[in-house]
Amino acid sequence: MKKAFKTEIILFKAQQQKMNQTIGTCRYVYNLYLSKAQNHYKQTGKHLSGYDFSKWLNNVYVKEQDCWIKDVSSKAVKQAIMNGDRAFKNFFKGITKFPRFKKKKDQQVKAYFPKNNQTDLLVERHRIKVPTIGWVRLKEYGYIPTDRVVKSCTISQQGNRYCISVLCEMDTPQTILISEHDGIGVDVGLKEFAVCSHHEIFSNINKTPKIKKLEKQLKRQQRKLSRSYEQNKNRKVGEICYKNRQKQLIRLQKLHVRLTNIRREYTRFVVNQLVKAKPAYITIEDLNVKGMMKNRHLSKAVAQQNFHYFKEWLLGKCKECGIELRQVSRFYPSSKLCSCCGAKKVKLSLLDRTYHCNNCQIEINRDFNASLNLKYATEYEVLT
Repeated sequence: MKKAFKTEIILFKAQQQKMNQTIGTCRYVYNLYLSKAQNHYKQTGKHLSGYDFSKWLNNVYVKEQDCWIKDVSSKAVKQAIMNGDRAFKNFFKGITKFPRFKKKKDQQVKAYFPKNNQTDLLVERHRIKVPTIGWVRLKEYGYIPTDRVVKSCTISQQGNRYCISVLCEMDTPQTILISEHDGIGVDVGLKEFAVCSHHEIFSNINKTPKIKKLEKQLKRQQRKLSRSYEQNKNRKVGEICYKNRQKQLIRLQKLHVRLTNIRREYTRFVVNQLVKAKPAYITIEDLNVKGMMKNRHLSKAVAQQNFHYFKEWLLGKCKECGIELRQVSRFYPSSKLCSCCGAKKVKLSLLDRTYHCNNCQIEINRDFNASLNLKYATEYEVLT
């Protein structure tokens, strides 16, 4: 079993320069591949594979024009090409949308470093040896295991910080938790993040004062950055205003990273609490997040809840602890069914937060009623 450990690293000035050069080269090569693949498909009607582009890049393009591509790790450049190749293949299969060019300010490109030699990716308590970069200091001591086989690592940039994700070969877990509950139904939503059938409620963290304060700061910094573009759009690049604009962009990126980390940490906390309850199974609902995002009144709130991240993290934890993860269909009327008698209420709006059954006259919280229906659902799919 393979497991990734992600943590922040501390780079010296020379290492930062080398890392920025590597990430910038990977982004340039990725965009170059997208451009060449599009032109090749228009001319021939065939897809340009990543291997053919890599041969042309090393044998023709580098020798004629941009020889500085050879200054960085060749494996990182090759992985950027293969990422573009995979993006086109997923588009042809109908899995994803058409590949788009990577922008520098979005910081979407990562540098990949495999283990080619025995001296590469040596892990100690406080540092790790990265190819072409050297020994890199870890911010969390002892987080990455030193007694495991390291396969590869990936370095990404978030704001003005750098993070490393180390892929290690781990032993398959043999211990299985002893179930204390027969099962748990989890109903996720916007008012409350998760309402569980065992009377546990996880509130929406986006409604807390801390998140609201950061959102207010983010809005203010975005306006400041927008004004700087309008006021200085006719000036040259080398003037002071351009440097100040870059500083403002970094402030904005740091706020985005902080908000993302807070939301993801809370999502992991919710998953850990569900797993610690030691249920026999956990049942969730297959939400149509793509359709929910089309509602302009709810799209921002839906995006902030990280439903996909919650599902993926829950699936990984359930596999690790031997818990069965069930998923009912998105058309299953969990909110409209009565958990007591099974009667279905056809007319139920979002404003009705209390479920009132016309058959057995029971009154119950709408979300808690949905979690009970998910718990006792008989038609489901087991996620693996």
